[in-house]
Amino acid sequence: MVNEKRIFGTDGVRGVANVEPVTAETALKLGRAAAHVFMQLNPRTQAAGTRRKIVLGKDTRLSGYMLENAMVAGITSLGVDVLVIGPLPSPGVAYITRSLRADAGIVLSASHNSYEDNGIKFFRHDGYKLDDQIEQQIEQLVFSGEIDNVRPTAGKIGRATRIDDALGRYVEFAKASFPRKMSLEKMRIAVDVANGAAYKSTPCILRELGADVTVFHNEPNGTNINAGCGSTHPAEIQRIVKELGAEVGITHDGDADRVLLCDETGEIVDGDEILAIAAVDLLRDERLAQNTLVATVMSNFGLDEALAPLGGKVVRTKVGDRYVIEEMVQRNLNLGGEQSGHMIFRDFTTTGDGIVSALQILRIMKSTGKPLSELKRCLEKYPQAQRNLRVKEKMPIEKIPNVQKLVAEAETELSGKGRVLLRYSGTEPKIRLLIEGREPALIDRQANRIADAIQSAIGVN
Repeated sequence: MVNEKRIFGTDGVRGVANVEPVTAETALKLGRAAAHVFMQLNPRTQAAGTRRKIVLGKDTRLSGYMLENAMVAGITSLGVDVLVIGPLPSPGVAYITRSLRADAGIVLSASHNSYEDNGIKFFRHDGYKLDDQIEQQIEQLVFSGEIDNVRPTAGKIGRATRIDDALGRYVEFAKASFPRKMSLEKMRIAVDVANGAAYKSTPCILRELGADVTVFHNEPNGTNINAGCGSTHPAEIQRIVKELGAEVGITHDGDADRVLLCDETGEIVDGDEILAIAAVDLLRDERLAQNTLVATVMSNFGLDEALAPLGGKVVRTKVGDRYVIEEMVQRNLNLGGEQSGHMIFRDFTTTGDGIVSALQILRIMKSTGKPLSELKRCLEKYPQAQRNLRVKEKMPIEKIPNVQKLVAEAETELSGKGRVLLRYSGTEPKIRLLIEGREPALIDRQANRIADAIQSAIGVN
């Protein structure tokens, strides 16, 4: 049985496909529970006889077929229609949800994880991700049996309809984030779509804007998503850019809600650098809302120093693009994101969108005439040492005294000129360590000591 305390992680439900909680049985229950909750949440008045509807998309994983059918069964059994759109980037599902005036959107994806995993992510009717309270409502309904007797019959049962123009709608939406009078003609772009959900959309968008596009890893077969490619394997786009002599490389994760770039010299441009380039551009044009950028605690503190001379500032949230978005909505801000490549350009969209983010940087390259390698120099990073370790269990960190002791020693040694962050992944059985400071050799030594202690206490042999 599913762990009764929690199904949802930091980005929906995720795990090994066909193992709880990512099973057909639980997907069916989640479909029923979600349909019930979303019917109550959507404030739009519905005319008599108008049917409720939920958009359902996925990435290219083999297990998507199994989960898709289970979700359709669950949702329709509550009397809600399902609009099935097939493989499309997660931000595309969010947009289609708004475009079709649906009550919610659901994406079947495990993002950057390998094909063995899958997940279930939810969007509200307005294209924003769910907050913790709504997820808890859905979980409670899954376990309580409270809606087991809600069984519409006859003509009140929902129906599933395939939407054939979802890809075209999303392509036009993404293109609209790029200036109409500007073109990407004569720009040579290399793209790695990770055999994932953007295998059609990103090449199509770039080509329709005039770019000379060469695409790699765009033949998904159900088992090759993220396999040695995509944003989790950035060495691949570096290799491709060097071999092609491209001006820029674009690499997505499996559901294309994130992007990393590669400059013309073959160097990776990560989320922090993308945010810095975009924030500096917006500050100079006086278009960065409240002169404030939203980042997470994992983002480099060089961001603060890059924005300060222009009157900008950085506010930080917990790790997870949903927390970045929540802060942006609460403060009415228009730019935020994560080092990992989730960027939210809220002037255009409601969630992390890899191609929309890439287009904003391509626009800046075109308007300034500067190569990406020059633009990224606006951010001078503090050195960081990161370790991602697989663990047997997620024991509370405060209950591992040797690790706590070494963290305290590292913080003392940094003398206020750096920081130590230690947290468990919300989507994988991993603990993530980040140490930031001025001296690379020092922070690397500290990271190794703490990582060794973690490995001894809870690491996987």
